[in-house]
Amino acid sequence: MRTSLARRLRRAALLVALLAAPLVGQAQPAAVAGRAAPAADPRAAVVQAVAAVGMTVSDMDRAVAFYTGVLTFAKVSDVEVAGDAFERLQGVFAARARVVRLRLGDETLELTEYLAPRGRPIPDDSRSQDRWFQHAAIVVSDMDSAYVRLRRHRVEHASSGPQRLPDWNPNAGGIRAFYFKDPDHHTLELIQFPAGKGDAKWQRASGTLFLGIDHTAIAVRATEASLAFYRDLLGMRVAGASENWGTEQEHLNAVFGARLRITALRAARGPGIELLEYLTPRDGRPYPADARANDLLHWQTTLVASDAASAGRALRAAGATFVSPDVVPLTDLPLGAARAFLVRDPDGHALQLVERR
Repeated sequence: MRTSLARRLRRAALLVALLAAPLVGQAQPAAVAGRAAPAADPRAAVVQAVAAVGMTVSDMDRAVAFYTGVLTFAKVSDVEVAGDAFERLQGVFAARARVVRLRLGDETLELTEYLAPRGRPIPDDSRSQDRWFQHAAIVVSDMDSAYVRLRRHRVEHASSGPQRLPDWNPNAGGIRAFYFKDPDHHTLELIQFPAGKGDAKWQRASGTLFLGIDHTAIAVRATEASLAFYRDLLGMRVAGASENWGTEQEHLNAVFGARLRITALRAARGPGIELLEYLTPRDGRPYPADARANDLLHWQTTLVASDAASAGRALRAAGATFVSPDVVPLTDLPLGAARAFLVRDPDGHALQLVERR
């Protein structure tokens, strides 16, 4: 079934090229031998930008206090939403939610508290290899100082402590990282890049400790199926890849014997999406089939599309799973988008594709 989905995704990449052609004046092949052809004009991609990384929280005031007080995000908007359009967008009947957008550097974190109906907590036995796992990676200028700050605020560990990835790994060597939890037990990562790694902006002297969001990472079953979706269909580019293992990786992920295939994807703008395929152990549990947007395990990554209707047709043709019944007009909602829809990737992770006003 998954192989069939990957095949449909590759075929649908050809449809994406035809749908994007009016934007660039001349269509180019979108897939050759299962790979997206490099586009000279980024408008040829379905996804123009990664606009925000979002999650569902149980207590907005507590969450905002944590992200602004501990991690120095700044609040940029705070709205309450309800009504038919929001219900259809999120697939939650009789929904009323408070949505807060926070900013750190150039990146946006979007928190949603469902005032009604309330959802379920994250399973107590969640692990990094379970395929509902997702995190946001927050870049710091000084790992030691950031870790001391988290300890001072009694933040819950997910890693045993900050880890420095070994130099034998050419693509990851020298990176320092640490996993921890927010008040709702969402996993977050602190990451510090050595010179020559990561975006050049993370190396600029700023005098600040917390710099921005580099990426969101998702656990996947099979990298190739995810690439057929994110690269071939949505038009994101592969920005890097590595295979990580050893005691440092095990202690970072809190998974004994962890060996990961990691693939970084980028749109033209915004944080990346990082695929985490556990080569060992391969006992990660699938995304719950009955999960909904008001459950606390729900994350949604907001992607900007130039034409939501065209993006929706391409995803339908690929056999993707829609949460929204169709593309939803949002003219009466204060969410900064003209229309949008919620869809799931091959492993169940939620993506909100929006067309800007």
